[in-house]
Amino acid sequence: MKPIRLLPVLAGAALLSGCISFGEDPPESLLSLTPATSANAGSGTTATRESALALVEFEAPQRLDVTRVPVQITDSSVAYVENAVWVEKPARLFRRLIAETIRAGSGRVVIDGDDPGAMAATRLHGTLRDFGFDARTGEAVVAIDMTRSGDGSQVTTRRFEARIPGVVPEAGPVGIALNQGANQVAGEIAAWVNAS
Repeated sequence: MKPIRLLPVLAGAALLSGCISFGEDPPESLLSLTPATSANAGSGTTATRESALALVEFEAPQRLDVTRVPVQITDSSVAYVENAVWVEKPARLFRRLIAETIRAGSGRVVIDGDDPGAMAATRLHGTLRDFGFDARTGEAVVAIDMTRSGDGSQVTTRRFEARIPGVVPEAGPVGIALNQGANQVAGEIAAWVNAS
């Protein structure tokens, strides 16, 4: 008797499953940024308030404040690379990559994020300008404006940019090129910060 009672329930569930959608199929893989240099496991350092560096949350325009990779088609037209999806928003990924690059290259205490308990005199802020593919030139483009502020009233700004040519507008090649460009820019930012 029990198998007969379950039959209508199972039939109803089968019919209902055809009506329920849990969203689009996920992409085969997600894109991330991997630092070219990393601090060694177990490494650590101490710092004074004056020598510590804090990276606060980066900003990004709406076209970059998503997990998709933008394609600049014309000066006023943007699309997105098919199946190219970041594991999280690129401004966060890039901030962590820069923090790790500075940490690995200098041994400096780098606080990644806006931790109110961390009193670092020097703060680094970024505004992402480009982090995608330019269809007009066939390049992956990484561009960011950085602002460094310290004690007192001194503020320094600088724009950094990397262009990786000859990129095919597909998820895999674009992801690899953007990782390369991001590491190039992170190295330049680290040199700029450590020179001060």
